Amino acid sequence: MDRTSPGSTRHHPYWHDQVGPMPVLPVDPPRDADVLIVGSGYTGLSAAIATACGGRKTVVIDAEAAGFGCSTRNGGQISTSVKPSLEKLTAKFGAQKARALRGEGERALKWIGEFIDQEGIACDFKRVGRFHAAHTPAHYEMLVRDAEQMQKGEGIESFAVPRAEQHREMGTDFYHGGVVFTKHCALHPAKYHRGLLMAALNAGVEVVAHCPVGKIENTGSGFRVQTANGEVRARDVIVATNGYTGALTPWMQRRVIPIGSYIIATEELPESLIDELFPTDRIASDTCKVLYYYRASPDRRRVLFGGRVSAAETDTSVSAPLLFESMTRIFPQLKDCAISHSWHGTVAYSFDELAHTGVHDGVHYAMGYCGSGVSMAGYLGMRTGQKVLGLAEGKTAFDDVPHPTRPLYTGKPWFLPATVAWYRWMDKRQTRRAMVADPS
Repeated sequence: MDRTSPGSTRHHPYWHDQVGPMPVLPVDPPRDADVLIVGSGYTGLSAAIATACGGRKTVVIDAEAAGFGCSTRNGGQISTSVKPSLEKLTAKFGAQKARALRGEGERALKWIGEFIDQEGIACDFKRVGRFHAAHTPAHYEMLVRDAEQMQKGEGIESFAVPRAEQHREMGTDFYHGGVVFTKHCALHPAKYHRGLLMAALNAGVEVVAHCPVGKIENTGSGFRVQTANGEVRARDVIVATNGYTGALTPWMQRRVIPIGSYIIATEELPESLIDELFPTDRIASDTCKVLYYYRASPDRRRVLFGGRVSAAETDTSVSAPLLFESMTRIFPQLKDCAISHSWHGTVAYSFDELAHTGVHDGVHYAMGYCGSGVSMAGYLGMRTGQKVLGLAEGKTAFDDVPHPTRPLYTGKPWFLPATVAWYRWMDKRQTRRAMVADPS
């Protein structure tokens, strides 16, 4: 029996099954607004809440259903979000700026917990910690070394787990130990998005769905925004499209790299098996360049397993068996389970691996979360809303960081298949070498 056959797998996000029907939203926008926001994910709704609470008539417009994109399709894992190390950022920007940038990741992580608590959003938010696993002994040594530096230099809490003690964190022999980052968190992304949406509606935000925006024109005294369902005049515009940034904003499109991330969910599993695989209920990721991320579902009935499965983009009927193969290589205990859901979303990387926020041609934006945007997207959305209100607290360390692109890049990542194929070959080569050196 094919445990990942199309007939037995639902090709929509597992998360969507746990939220009720979407509130009925208008499809026709109003004729005017103080603030018009393009995109109804974490960034757009967080910005909208800030501006609406500041007294501005705020309208959010989305080409699809509210939250159609990665805000309801991600793995629900929350880290400190800033990928480059303090050392790398110091070499590029100097020590003071580097610390400020790294600090924004800590502030974003703190902010999301406080915001969820303040708004009373029931989204299975937990401070579970992350087990970051090493796929070779050399990567374990590197992880431990880097974690010690982060603890000394930045106060980031962690502890090492050698391979001999790995089963206390994860029921696998595939890895060579890892490091636990104790403050990382988990949530149910679709429930969190629904809570954001309801908070925005309660604040007086008008959210318009299924209304593509075709043109944003800066008139000098404001903006004229053409949509499929009519024109809107707005004093300020915020673009919050991240991985779905397109031809509407060519300057922004040239500065983000859309990358598909694919996830599967298993059928419901015995409680004893989940306890064996995830005894501490931590979220997990690994050191492969083409990384995998995984966790138990919030109700601890399934395994959710995600990552990049192929050099080029593919569809979820193809990605499901590939993810299943990778999952069972890490967890052989799952070889006889079935896959209930297979889906994907599009994240946005930047060329310098940093999130970016700023203003271009009068249009505010925040995007490029590099696959770690659950906290950073909402945090920078909130800060962007504060900037529109003219509040000093809207300033972030990202504001004056140049937003790079590359020659000849127009938004279609022609270089991605070759890059992913190279990284995947390197991952396999390193893993094979580790297995030869330590066949146990």
